[in-house]
Amino acid sequence: MPEIPQRTFGEALLRSALRFPEKTAIISRGKEYSYEEFLVAAERLACHLVTQGVKRGDRVAIMMHNSWQTAVSIYATSLAGAVFLAINVQTKAGKLNYILNDSGAVVLLSESILIEEIEAALSPRTMVNMLILTGEKVKKSHARSLNIYSFEQIIDNRSIVFPLPKVIPNDLAALIYTSGSTGFPKGVMMTHQSMVFTSWSLIEYLRLDAEDRIMLLLPLAFDYGLYQLIMSVTLGATLIVELSFTFQASIYESIRKNLPTVFPGVPTIYAMMIASNKESGITFPCVRRVTNTAAALPREFIPGLKKIFPEALIFPMYGLTECKRVCYLEPELVDSKPGSVGKAIPGTEVYLLSPDGAPVPAGQRGILHVRGPHVMLGYWHQEELTGQMLKSGELPGERVLCTNDWFIMDEDGFLYFQGRNDDIIKTRGEKVSPLEVENVIYQLDEVREAAVIGIPDELLGESIVAFVSVYPGMTINEGKVFKACQEQLELFMVPSVVHLQNELPKSANGKIDKRALKTIYSSPV
Repeated sequence: MPEIPQRTFGEALLRSALRFPEKTAIISRGKEYSYEEFLVAAERLACHLVTQGVKRGDRVAIMMHNSWQTAVSIYATSLAGAVFLAINVQTKAGKLNYILNDSGAVVLLSESILIEEIEAALSPRTMVNMLILTGEKVKKSHARSLNIYSFEQIIDNRSIVFPLPKVIPNDLAALIYTSGSTGFPKGVMMTHQSMVFTSWSLIEYLRLDAEDRIMLLLPLAFDYGLYQLIMSVTLGATLIVELSFTFQASIYESIRKNLPTVFPGVPTIYAMMIASNKESGITFPCVRRVTNTAAALPREFIPGLKKIFPEALIFPMYGLTECKRVCYLEPELVDSKPGSVGKAIPGTEVYLLSPDGAPVPAGQRGILHVRGPHVMLGYWHQEELTGQMLKSGELPGERVLCTNDWFIMDEDGFLYFQGRNDDIIKTRGEKVSPLEVENVIYQLDEVREAAVIGIPDELLGESIVAFVSVYPGMTINEGKVFKACQEQLELFMVPSVVHLQNELPKSANGKIDKRALKTIYSSPV
C-alpha cells in the first residue's frame, strides 16, 4: 500500500497510524496509547462532530489540561474539517466568553471540573450549542440549554460511521489566540498548508526522527507546546505528556522513567533546573535535543544546561505566533555565536528594515521581516491589525510578516534579538533594550530571574526599573545589581530602581509577565 502523502494537518495521524499502528504515540498520566488507538478515537470523535452538524470551517474550541484526550480532540477536529482553537485552562470566564464569541465556536470540548467557569462564560451571544466533556458527565448546564455529551462514551461508541468531509491545504486549520496590544486576544489564522510546512521545517533543522521521544511540559494552548504534539505525530514519534513543570520532582522522575530524547522549555523552567543541578547535581544524559523559545535564552544559562543535559544539542530559537518560528541557531555555534538566535528556518527568508522601510546594513538595528509559507493568513476578523503586521513584499500580491521586533544581523547573517518594539524603553532621549540590561544582571551567579521594564517619568520620559529573584539559599542586595550595570552599561541604561522579589509573576505560558510587573509597580502601596 503506498504511503499517504501529507497535504493537510490531520493526515499526519493517518500516515503514522498506517506506518506504526502498534507503536506508542502518547504517554499520559501513566498510560500508553498506540497510534491505532489514537486514530480510532480521533475518527470516532470526528464522526460524532459531523453527525451533530459540524461543517467544514466551523470552529471547535478545546479547553483541556495537557492529556491524551486533548490530543485526540485536536486531530478529531481536523479530520472533521473544522478549525480547532486550544484555550488555556487557566482562562477566566470573561476572556473565555470573548474568545468563544470572537471565534464563533459552535462546540466546546472541555473537562467536567471546569463546568463552573464554562457556565459563567456562556451567554446568549455565544454560538456554542454543544459541550463535550471528559470526566464525570454534567447532565445539564444552568447557563443555557446545550447538548452535553461524554467524551468517553463517544470514543467507546463503535457504531459511529460517517463520511468525513474533504479538506484542502488552503483551508483554515487553526485559530491560535495570542495576547494583543489592545488588551483583547487576537486569533491568528493558520491554514493546513502553513502548519504542515512549518512542522516539517522544524523537524528538519532539529534533526528529529521517528525514534525520538518528545517531552511536553508546556500547555497545548501555547503554540510552542502544540507543535511538540504536531512534530511527534508527523514523525510517528512518542510524546510524553505532562501537565506542567509545577512539581519538579515528579518531572525528574518522569524523565528517568520515560527517557525523553527531546526536551523543550522556556528560560523560567531552565532557571529552576539549573538551581536543582546546583543543589543536587541532577543530570539527564538520555536527552539529545534541548530547545528554547518564547523568551530569549540568557547566554549565561548555556554552561548550566550543558551540565544538566551532557549529551544534548542546545537550540536557541526565536519565533512569534504569527509564523510559529522565525530562526534558530545551530547548536555547534552556541559558543562561537553567543547571544545569537541564528538564521531563518529552512524554506524561509528574513531581512531587516528601518522604520521607514530602508534596508539595514550589517551591525545596525532594524525591524525583522519574514517571508515564507509559515506566515499567518491574518488575524481573525481584524483587518486593521492584520495590516499592521502583514506588509507588501517585493512580489506582486505577496504579504510579508513585519514582526515589529528589533534585531541586529552580523556580517555572517546571524540574528541577535534586541527587544520587542513595544518593549523598547525611551529614556533621556535614548532607546534602551530591556534584554541588554537583563543579560548583564543574569551574569550575577545569584540571579535566577531578571526582568526590566520602563515606567513613565516626567523628567526622563521613562525610568528603568529592574525586578530580580535569586536562587534558593542565595542572597543579593540592590547595590550589587547596580554595580554590575554601572560597570557594563552606558549610564543612561542603568536601572533607576532595583526590586528584589521572591519570584517574578508568570503568564499562563510560563513567561515572565512584564505587564503584571508594571501593574504591581504602578499600584499604590
